[in-house]
Amino acid sequence: MHRPLCPVETLYVGQRSRAVLSCTLRGRVDVEALAAAFHAVTQAHPTLRSRIVADGTGHALALLDETERPRLETRTGDLEEAYATELNRPVTVGGPLSRAVLVSAPDEEEHLFVLVVDHTVTDGHSSITLHNTLWDHYRSLVADERPQTGRSDADASDTPDWPEPVSALLPPADEADTAAYLDARIAQAKENPVELVRYDVARTPEAASAGGTGKGDDEGHIEVRRLTLDADRTARLRERARQAGVSVHALIAAALLATARRRLVGDGSRTLGCLSPVDLRSRMTPPLPASAMVPAVTTHLQTLDVSETSDPLGLARTVHARVSDFIASGGHFHEMRITQEIPRNPALQLATVIVTNMGVVPGPRLPDGLRAVDVRLVPGRENYFPQAGRSPVMACVVAFEGRLSIEFPHYTACFSPSFMRAFRDEVLDGLLAFASEARREPATADVS
Repeated sequence: MHRPLCPVETLYVGQRSRAVLSCTLRGRVDVEALAAAFHAVTQAHPTLRSRIVADGTGHALALLDETERPRLETRTGDLEEAYATELNRPVTVGGPLSRAVLVSAPDEEEHLFVLVVDHTVTDGHSSITLHNTLWDHYRSLVADERPQTGRSDADASDTPDWPEPVSALLPPADEADTAAYLDARIAQAKENPVELVRYDVARTPEAASAGGTGKGDDEGHIEVRRLTLDADRTARLRERARQAGVSVHALIAAALLATARRRLVGDGSRTLGCLSPVDLRSRMTPPLPASAMVPAVTTHLQTLDVSETSDPLGLARTVHARVSDFIASGGHFHEMRITQEIPRNPALQLATVIVTNMGVVPGPRLPDGLRAVDVRLVPGRENYFPQAGRSPVMACVVAFEGRLSIEFPHYTACFSPSFMRAFRDEVLDGLLAFASEARREPATADVS
């Protein structure tokens, strides 16, 4: 049984992008229970045990045979090396759309769990929910000593409960209104072309003459520079945002825009673009639960004139106001409806910086004897294009358990580690400047 992909989902097929959830653990892991927990969530979500297949002129999801379905992979090794390996390991078209890997240190007291899901069937919110649900299953299995939960394999295989694509759940719209919205967006993109950050890695003559697809260890690989704030600084940044009447997302976007502007040559203002993903789950009627394994996100692109002397808080207020107006006017639904036009009009999503926003989310709940030392969410993809010479800078923003983390994934044949490290450090300086301006609230006793 096949389930056709909608135009939004089909875009991810070409991008080959994926969500990489990882959890560093300390303590004892029951491998058999973890394998059963992963089995349970793949039984509950047929998209996780599917492959992408051709379907006429488009694509569809098809269930994998029992022998092909994903199962927990385990091995022993260095955890940092394992993370780099899994981050760069593709989710290929025709293979399983999910993968779960447990890597244990030789002492078996430290572990790395990595859950990878193709973005064709997930987004940030659903991947985080899936990760936490898997550990909920694990906790129950360890406590109750049950082999597994959920429907039987036969039931799950015979009657897959495919989730509906978000594009099929949008409210009704007049085709003329959608066409007018598309025309306006195309005109706006032409009138306000944005500048991109130039790559600092020089391409070799051999790579340039080969045309380059951005693939292969000989050209580069994915690395991540990371910025984290502790709970106190995160709270102060949130307080600063509240005082200024903006979102934390807007403060982060402003810091990225200011940092990107310093990477452009010349004086005066430059037109920069800021792409903000917009979650649709809570804005659907009825709301779509985070457990639904579909990409349920659209984007908002805005252009801003940014100079070396632009006030960061002023930038944040502009970003915040425009995103708020966009949502209030229903632009997020229009944007989803025109997604299929992006391949023909890539400028519709061309930005200087891409700033995701998962908000404050819970980490996994683990049984006694096992502790999560760190939780991360990083997007990755297969296709990078060093020959383009420039591209947006991506920042994946999430606050697990109230501690802000910003991940800067980059391809080393485009941006060097030193370049991205300096970029990250300047963004951190900008955020700490915001946080230091927050008024400290009077301390109160904890009466709970």
